[in-house]
Amino acid sequence: MAEDSEAEKTEPASEQRLRKAREEGDVPRSREVATFTVLMAAGAGLYIFGTTMARQLSATLASGLSLTREQAFDMDVLGHRMLADVVQVLITFLPLGLAVMLVAIASPVLVGGWLFTANGFMPKFGKLNPMKGLANMVSKNALVELVKAIIKTIIVGAVAYMVVMRYKDAIFGLPAEPANEGYAHMLDMLAMSFLILVGSLGFIAMIDAPYQMWHYANKMKMTRQEMIQESKESDGNPQIKGKIRQMQREMARRRMMQDVPTADVVVTNPTHYAVALKYADGSKGAPKVVAKGTDAVAAKIRELAKENKVAILEAPALARALHKHTDIGDEIPQRLYAAVAEVLAYVYQLRAYRPGGHYPDRPTKLDVPPDMDPNTATPKP
Repeated sequence: MAEDSEAEKTEPASEQRLRKAREEGDVPRSREVATFTVLMAAGAGLYIFGTTMARQLSATLASGLSLTREQAFDMDVLGHRMLADVVQVLITFLPLGLAVMLVAIASPVLVGGWLFTANGFMPKFGKLNPMKGLANMVSKNALVELVKAIIKTIIVGAVAYMVVMRYKDAIFGLPAEPANEGYAHMLDMLAMSFLILVGSLGFIAMIDAPYQMWHYANKMKMTRQEMIQESKESDGNPQIKGKIRQMQREMARRRMMQDVPTADVVVTNPTHYAVALKYADGSKGAPKVVAKGTDAVAAKIRELAKENKVAILEAPALARALHKHTDIGDEIPQRLYAAVAEVLAYVYQLRAYRPGGHYPDRPTKLDVPPDMDPNTATPKP
């Protein structure tokens, strides 16, 4: 129905949808909160341990320069002294480093919580599309980030000016202080100035965290039809689900010719096989097969592709492997990711090509495992 096709996402996300998104690594995150907490931990650590660190570094420097004439020309002594000084410097910075590391590990709990998933290591074919990158530059999120950057610049700049004016006299008086006291005083001022500047970012973090939560909830909303479909799938028994999937596959086969014009590329054998691939920008999964066939069906797919200006690439081994190991609506097998990535990269380069530029080189050696090509696979005994 028209109402269903034009329905807007007005329903809150279900627990199942949120759980699935979390399994795929999609959770709300606030970079401003993470940045603020880590920098605040570094500033606090510098303020707490600054005086002690200054004294230890000063003692290490004095020790490194306290050499007799014989020691200064003895490479063994210099080597041992340098190693000891490096270890002492690392020990000096260890409390500060540990504090920052612990806060960095704990900060995701504030927005989104801890998340460990392998989906972040899966290839994202959409990143090969330059048009998507251009679209992201003028998106609503890009505008929000620009506004945040401007506000941060104004706030930090104003606070930095006030800090400089506050410590101006003390800074000019540092050369008159004894060395040890001057180092400690300088570190105290640096730590306090750093804390004040980072504290000014807390205002941005307090705004960004609720915004990211709202933005994520709005993104995860569902249409009413999606709610009904999810309820049917979750309440149905395995036999009904299997029957539904079978009907969906049959419907997909009947309408695959209608989907050919929407494909990104048609991979051919060149005459016996044809497989149409489509990759949806922003999709978490891999490219899908929207149409496939042999002989007369393959010829029809190629004809529709030419009429609708869909790229056609002759890659016999890849076409045979895709036809053998996928069905309509299936994602491509993981072992063919590399080969399909080269094909999509070539297609995106064709779309971006302008007369006078370098015409994209057609991929000729695609990484197709021999055992996936029915013409080269060794039969099992």
